Amino acid sequence: MRVGVPKEIKVHEYRVGLTPEAVREYISAGHAVVIETGAGAGISAPDAAYEAVGARIVASAAEVFAEADMIVKVKEPQPGEWAQLREGQILFTYLHLAPDPAQAAGLVESGVTAIAYETVTDRFGGLPLLAPMSEVAGRLAIEAAAVSLKRPAGGRGMLIGGVPGVPPARVVVIGGGVVGTHAARMAAGLGADVVILDRSLPRLRQLDELFGGRVRTRFSTLDAIETEIFAADVVIGAVLIPGAAAPRLVSRAQLSGMKRGAVLVDVAIDQGGCFETSRATTHADPTYEVDGVIHYCVANMPGAVPLTSSYALNNATLPFGLALAAKGLDAIRSDPHLAAGLNIHRGDITNAPVAASLQKPYRSAEEVLAG
Repeated sequence: MRVGVPKEIKVHEYRVGLTPEAVREYISAGHAVVIETGAGAGISAPDAAYEAVGARIVASAAEVFAEADMIVKVKEPQPGEWAQLREGQILFTYLHLAPDPAQAAGLVESGVTAIAYETVTDRFGGLPLLAPMSEVAGRLAIEAAAVSLKRPAGGRGMLIGGVPGVPPARVVVIGGGVVGTHAARMAAGLGADVVILDRSLPRLRQLDELFGGRVRTRFSTLDAIETEIFAADVVIGAVLIPGAAAPRLVSRAQLSGMKRGAVLVDVAIDQGGCFETSRATTHADPTYEVDGVIHYCVANMPGAVPLTSSYALNNATLPFGLALAAKGLDAIRSDPHLAAGLNIHRGDITNAPVAASLQKPYRSAEEVLAG
């Protein structure tokens, strides 16, 4: 198969779909790989590093889209990209379609087969291709909060871990999944006072055991969320419903009960955000203020650390990508976990939560691939 990697064009996105080491694996398996010039610059991988392992460098993204049977990216395609996709082509990347009807419409119209990293599953019920970026984003969320808490950034003027004799920041993490766990780990490591809210009692028990009492756990109810955010200096939104739009758990009205200069970090912004006042921001202009509360809602947080992120992502995506390159659609037919990642195929939306969020018709992966 001919595999193509265009340079990412989202604002301040420095990751790359395939590292040189991953490209070597594709070449070794007998596939051809075409890379847009400069695609690896964000991870300090020059064109020569790709050529050394057998890739061919082309001058433009248009050449990549025209030649490749499968496009491997990181972020969701932008309008100029989805216009270049075509029927019979496979797109393998993050999509986050639920809050993005324009992208969904563009992909449906293109006829492409689009597989979303964030909905591919594993035999344990996890999301193995989302997990690496969730780990990165969870840790970055605390770094972002620590910066935003500083007075020059508009925050309360707090050191997140405090000092002897002065209390640390109180960090509330809504959601005890991968993002929430890594955010809590970072916050606790810095000395913050941390509480995690989640609606799964088994998960709360796991977290209590994991942290050995260093982090408090609380069952998530409307009352619990309100009580905790009013006491918080930092709130991390870390909720996830695979494929679907994130639930709105903090309303604008509740901001009036929060501390002035408190910080909200919405890691769920890719799926629409879990705070009513959330809107996507970029690394160039990451924060804004609503009713005295600082909001950090960067939609591609791991893009700020592309070296770590690209390698972590490639470690997870490589086996699935190689299977797709070797078998094409048969890889999806034979693997229910890849089938779970299929979001759009030749004009049909094939992920039920995505279809429900967009209020569009749904056809199962099994149905569309049987034809």
